[in-house]
Amino acid sequence: MENSDWPKWAVESIEVVPPNPKWIEAGRAEVKELMQHLSPFGVEEVEHVGSTSICDLPAKPILDVMAKIPSYAEVDEIAGKFAGDQWHYVPTELDNRPWRRFFIKVENDKRVAHLHLMLEGEPRWEQQRIFRDRLNGDPSLREEYAELKKSLANQFPDDREAYSEGKATFIERVLGEGK
Repeated sequence: MENSDWPKWAVESIEVVPPNPKWIEAGRAEVKELMQHLSPFGVEEVEHVGSTSICDLPAKPILDVMAKIPSYAEVDEIAGKFAGDQWHYVPTELDNRPWRRFFIKVENDKRVAHLHLMLEGEPRWEQQRIFRDRLNGDPSLREEYAELKKSLANQFPDDREAYSEGKATFIERVLGEGK
């Protein structure tokens, strides 16, 4: 995918950094701001998820936030409004995840946040919450995940898809533990 026409943030290397206690507060601030911007589109729930929402977990320094939306009908309008705040809409055909609409917030040519818009009833909404809550409640799972993330970031520094796929079995195991 190395393409000189792509913006820097679209092809930046994966870097897992030590935990930062400020991520939780930054996530709260992002949630609050997104709630204000998205409520006119019927959004009533926005949550900070992903590694930066888990205490003491090394992570890519990118906040993952999800918002539950009643319909994707106004995604183009949302994209237009968000563009001024440095949010970039990733079209579904590039994202390859039809269950969400994806935005990337960029500052100084680096990703700082991801927004995952999901429809009401999307199973991944609850899965994201369960995963976050289980890791926040279990230091041994958190440590195992930290080691996995560091290893994958070293193995696949320029391949986000392979990095994500490498985490899938662990995530499935964590989600299955409560069943």
